[in-house]
Amino acid sequence: MMVLFVTLFIHRWIPDAIWLMVHMVTLGLITNSIFVWGQHFTEALLKHRLPDETRKWQVLRIYLLNASIVVLMVGVLFNIYPVTVLGSLGVGLMAAWHGLFLLKQLRQALPARFDTTVRFYITAAWLLPVGATFGAILANDSLTARWHARLLVGHEAVNMMGFVGITVVGTLLTLWPTMLRTKIHDSALKTSVYSLLGMCLGIAVTVAGALAGINALAGAGMVLYLLGLLSVGLLMVRTAAKKPPREYPTLSVAAGFCWLIIGVAVNAVMVFTTDFENLNLRATTPILVGGFLLQVLLGAMSYLLPVGMGGGPAAVRAANKEFNRFSFGRVAIINICLVFFALPASITGSWVRTTTSLLGAMTLAAFIPLMMRGVKKSIAARKEMIAARARGEKPPHRTPEQVAPEKPRARRELLIGGSAALAAVAVGFAADPAASRLFRLGSGAQTTGGTGQTTRVRVEANANMRFVPDTVEVPAGNRLVLEVYNSDDTNVHDLALESGVETGRIDPGATKELDAGVITGDLEGWCTIVGHRAMGMTFNVVASGAQDDAAAAATHDHGSSGAQKLLPSSEIDLAADPGQDFETRSAVLEPVPEGELEEGRTVHRLTLDVSEITEEIAPGYSLKAWTFGGRYMGPVLHGNLGDIFEITLVNHAQMGHSIDFHAGMVSPDENMRTIAPGERLVYRFEARGSGVWLYHCSTAPMSTHIAAGMFGAVIIAPSSLNKVDREYVLVQNETYLQLTGDRAENGNKLVEVLPEAVDAGVASLTMWNGHANQYVSAPLQARTGERVRLWVLAAGPSKGCSFHVVGSQFDTVYKEGGYLLRNGRDAFGTEGGHAQALDLASAQGGFVEMEFLEPGTYTFVNHSFAEMERGARGLIEVS
Repeated sequence: MMVLFVTLFIHRWIPDAIWLMVHMVTLGLITNSIFVWGQHFTEALLKHRLPDETRKWQVLRIYLLNASIVVLMVGVLFNIYPVTVLGSLGVGLMAAWHGLFLLKQLRQALPARFDTTVRFYITAAWLLPVGATFGAILANDSLTARWHARLLVGHEAVNMMGFVGITVVGTLLTLWPTMLRTKIHDSALKTSVYSLLGMCLGIAVTVAGALAGINALAGAGMVLYLLGLLSVGLLMVRTAAKKPPREYPTLSVAAGFCWLIIGVAVNAVMVFTTDFENLNLRATTPILVGGFLLQVLLGAMSYLLPVGMGGGPAAVRAANKEFNRFSFGRVAIINICLVFFALPASITGSWVRTTTSLLGAMTLAAFIPLMMRGVKKSIAARKEMIAARARGEKPPHRTPEQVAPEKPRARRELLIGGSAALAAVAVGFAADPAASRLFRLGSGAQTTGGTGQTTRVRVEANANMRFVPDTVEVPAGNRLVLEVYNSDDTNVHDLALESGVETGRIDPGATKELDAGVITGDLEGWCTIVGHRAMGMTFNVVASGAQDDAAAAATHDHGSSGAQKLLPSSEIDLAADPGQDFETRSAVLEPVPEGELEEGRTVHRLTLDVSEITEEIAPGYSLKAWTFGGRYMGPVLHGNLGDIFEITLVNHAQMGHSIDFHAGMVSPDENMRTIAPGERLVYRFEARGSGVWLYHCSTAPMSTHIAAGMFGAVIIAPSSLNKVDREYVLVQNETYLQLTGDRAENGNKLVEVLPEAVDAGVASLTMWNGHANQYVSAPLQARTGERVRLWVLAAGPSKGCSFHVVGSQFDTVYKEGGYLLRNGRDAFGTEGGHAQALDLASAQGGFVEMEFLEPGTYTFVNHSFAEMERGARGLIEVS
């Protein structure tokens, strides 16, 4: 729970933070509570306590559940789909096991009056494996927008309405009157049976309608479920009529149950009125997670923990006093803040959402210190009772008035809590009045919903990872409607604005409409598909003639990370050593592998997996890299003239990628086409010419893909090569970076490629083999008198290379398929020639040969010194 609240306050700097926080609540807090307290209530209601030797299976189940949850979260956050599936499988299996365990106890026990609650638990437990399966499928990035929306409805129906909702309703059947300290209503058992049947039928109909794509059927299922909830709600009202809620546990649980009804009702309306492809259930996430789940959980825990700690009436009263502090005020703050936070950002403004969410979260988090105080008071009361007994004192006689809970000052607390919540709203409005439509204060403010005019713009999301146009100018006060068309044949795209509105996923060839509302200030937008924003898929709305430029600027700054800025090489300490976890890439050219013989030809077969990883590329900096083969810069391929290369490209990334081998002479149409996530492609070519050849991703924008790590080398040696003692490969590339504001797991600053900087031509780093100074810390090795060959390739995306070894000269220089010098002889037969540098334009390569006459440390560099100072240097230790 403490981790959840910490994450809530720092979520802006955590990737996929919304998904993480939602599942920390649903899987972390709620599921663990259901496993623990479900078992506790089952034993209590069936009057069948399990023997102690069976507890080890319960503990093992909880351990395995939490291990599965961690695995699932790692898989989702790091986009490792097999790990995600494994975690989902573990969660589902543990829930099924939990249900079977409860069923076994139900069958072994004698008939009990309230065994209906246990049946609720068993039904709910067996729904979670279905919901976990839906969740695992949703994590697959290749899922189309249509099926993503349908499965999301099914996932929420089975997990939120089913696993959690049915468990909560079954528990409240007996817990609600217990918390109120009153008798259970006479109709409770009959009502609960009908409610369970109605809720289960509603869930089944909702899932069937969602999977079939029938909105009316899915909505009807939610209505059936809602009727079951309302019957339980009516029963709770009748029970509370005898003794109204006056303590935090009952107030919080009642408020949470109301939010469940509201959330399901809002979802039903959206499903009835919106087709699945445009359905956005995120609007009800705050309602269901903050309003329902957390309030019911904290309310129930505030009652159960003091009772569970025991220690006698005095200890329970002492703990209850702490858990119930400022009960009406806390509930008022939480629920008023939630009302404003749940409203669309276009109405409240982002600052109102920020202030209300902070106050509401802090009020929820107050449960933790109050819990600690309650535990402390309970222990103190027990110690006092034990000491009194040791002194021979009898417990003091107490009247009913003395043992009754202290009456809260409801009006005073509601006034204070309500005022605090409304003050948070006022502060948010004052920080950015132009962005909020809650009030219109001051003589210059608008008193109506804008000018009444609408600006409509068609925006194209294309295969070059760009919105066209990427900037729209709108008169301030106009309503803006964007028609977003995905012209990319391969990738799914979307568009989200910082105000909170978004299109949802748009399949290739599809169009969706985005109503941005009345524009009062500049807005930023972007594609939320992982990696697309980093590739430059951003969008801007410029409000022309805005009355309050300062307010518009505040809106702009608050909702985004600010203008993108190139990370200069001067901020990177290239004199430092690589991180302890960094593994220096071997520059040694390995011998030509044997391959397979087919009709007298050697065939080299290799599978290149496209993946997205985080890898150190300079001391203290790790890049969100796109890779061939799982490392920044793909593997070096080595063959002979006439060999066949058969490369299978498998796309495990979140966007489309491709590959182009300069060493082959093939039609680009099929071989170099972009493949979508989850697809594969076989690229077969013959090595017809010698040299060192570049391969790279050819999906637009190519400069971004290469700068992100999608390049490598193919070496086809010319016939009759000189014999050498050592042979190394050095591939130069440059990259253009921006800080993300996050940290990698190894503590490095996390960076990503800044596509806009490529055109400017000023790189952040220029590197050999994918790291800025790895061969300074781990020099290449040679001995005096040995002949050394260095293969050099300039991979770009834009920069060439003037390769030079300080203190040495090249007697053999081979460039782009031919010798310029060989053993000191040029093409005209003149002998005694040496070279000082091998000049290569981008995508050119060659090799040089030399002998070191004296021991020492020699530096190899790009003699374009600006590039050398950005990292293009290394050492050769000669002994």
